[in-house]
Amino acid sequence: MRFQTFFILAIGFAGVTQPVLAQDCSSLDQAGMNQCAGESYAKADSELNAQYRELRQRLSGDKEGLGRLTTAQRNWIAFRDAECDFATAGVAGGSIFPTVQANCLETITRSRIDDFNTYLTCEEGDLSCPVPPAG
Repeated sequence: MRFQTFFILAIGFAGVTQPVLAQDCSSLDQAGMNQCAGESYAKADSELNAQYRELRQRLSGDKEGLGRLTTAQRNWIAFRDAECDFATAGVAGGSIFPTVQANCLETITRSRIDDFNTYLTCEEGDLSCPVPPAG
């Protein structure tokens, strides 16, 4: 059963690990893969933080909007962490855990980056956009 769970998780994350392996990582042992995955997630997290700062700046004149963004982001972080905790339960304690966890965190973070990109590229007059256009 443990092998079956690991196999299913490995297949599920196979597509996610491809970008990590495509990086310039000379070491393909487990420690190297863990490091690569961690660095890839850190890059995504840095991109997300830059976008979050931009959103906060654009909402600086809208106290309610800024409060909503802050609440949404805090709740999203809680979701991300809980989801990855659940998704990686089958490999918890194993040597592959850091890679699988970083891949999960990166995947969910990149999805949030897509959400933020949508907010940051709204056109003026788009009433469904919670963020004013750049400008």
